[in-house]
Amino acid sequence: MIMVNIYEAKAKLSEYVEAAGRGEQVLICKHNRPVAELRAIEPARANPRDLTPMYPGVTFATAGFFEPLSADEIDAWEGRARGDVLKVAEERASYSPKPHRQKSRPRR
Repeated sequence: MIMVNIYEAKAKLSEYVEAAGRGEQVLICKHNRPVAELRAIEPARANPRDLTPMYPGVTFATAGFFEPLSADEIDAWEGRARGDVLKVAEERASYSPKPHRQKSRPRR
């Protein structure tokens, strides 16, 4: 680990960046107290992730996965007990457009 004060880091920044690229950690200090750390970043993934299941031949989605949920299952997901009445905000509302009102014009 390399510890440097800000003025030295300014003067030799490219040197410290190369050191960080080699895997060293560079602590940048202000009045001999660490305030920042310069270190290498992980390279971006070059190949795509493996999305195969953990065990060969086993899939995570069964045929029932795509079936619609029953009313009991929906209530369980929404945290309601069977037979609970929906609150006003949860009810489906049918909105109709408001009648068009003409703006009044000032009299002359």
